[in-house]
Amino acid sequence: MIAAIIAAAGSGERFGASIPKALIQLGDRTLLEHAISAISSVADQIVVTVPAGFEDQIRTLVGDGITVVTGGATRSGSVRAGLAAINGAEFVLVHDAARPLATRELAARVVAALKCGDVAVIPGLNQIDTMTVVDKEGYATATPDRSQLRRVQTPQGFTLKVLQEAHSGAGDATDDAALVAKAGHKVRIIDGEERALKITTPSDLAIALAYLGGAHSFSTGVGVDAHAFATGRELWLAGLHWPDEVGVEGHSDGDVAAHAICDALFAATGLGDLGSNFGTSRPEYAGASGVTLLKETFAIISKSGYSISHISVQIIGNRPRIGARRVEAISTLSAALGGVEVAILATTTDGMGLTGEGKGIAAIASALVIKSA
Repeated sequence: MIAAIIAAAGSGERFGASIPKALIQLGDRTLLEHAISAISSVADQIVVTVPAGFEDQIRTLVGDGITVVTGGATRSGSVRAGLAAINGAEFVLVHDAARPLATRELAARVVAALKCGDVAVIPGLNQIDTMTVVDKEGYATATPDRSQLRRVQTPQGFTLKVLQEAHSGAGDATDDAALVAKAGHKVRIIDGEERALKITTPSDLAIALAYLGGAHSFSTGVGVDAHAFATGRELWLAGLHWPDEVGVEGHSDGDVAAHAICDALFAATGLGDLGSNFGTSRPEYAGASGVTLLKETFAIISKSGYSISHISVQIIGNRPRIGARRVEAISTLSAALGGVEVAILATTTDGMGLTGEGKGIAAIASALVIKSA
């Protein structure tokens, strides 16, 4: 099992914001939602550490499938709070919400190195500027060889035992790998990514927007779908078959997650909606799987010159429990959409409405797309 801790307890003071930095918007989503997106494709459990007083707001944002805990006064204190909430993982990834654009491929490479036997793995970039050591009076005292220096990034990966041991002394560091190395363990450095930059100032945010295709070259859309449970129907959700669950009514397979994503993509591109493209007037789509509709939608928007930057879908219902199959569902949805980045969240409605009363299931999806020049 792979767990992930996302450190999101920092203030927005240096950014000049009156809210926690993790809640600052980047494109159509917060920094925290971006960070969760990359990690969720490899992690079975996600723990987010947040500032005191913002727990309920962030729980609402990320959904019930993600554990939210109060962070500490320091980054190390926040990581220790996250470690206390982890249940039986073999490996742990530690990521910063302030590095929202680190890709799922980077997270996967960190995990792959851990599975090959390393106990600590961190991404890093070559240092291209000359670095100088300065004394307290402001004079240069040494110039390290920059060929031996790396700019360290996250997500960083560790075996659970090694990370717990490193934090057992209650020491503080701005980087978990530093604590692990201090405890006597070797730390593997793998190639990082320029886009995994840390958002500290508004100028950093402008650079991050450029990675998303520029501040004005992308568009977003929201899609919603809901179906009532129907005895005798099989449940298909997020592209997966759920054999022990009751299915839902629907012209196709009733996959609310897939359908919401399709509508979000059509809304973002202005190319109709689920009904106009695959509705009851199109008998060839009767009983069609959610994966089929996703592939068809992807083909339609691609033909019109759009590419997908990101998909996020929140499943709303008392059942099934998404967490155990989150990684599998992300992989399935992503593959149907040409390998794009997908995030899956899950929540309930506290007994209210169709989903809360256990009568059905719903989903809300958002899509970020870029129009080709």
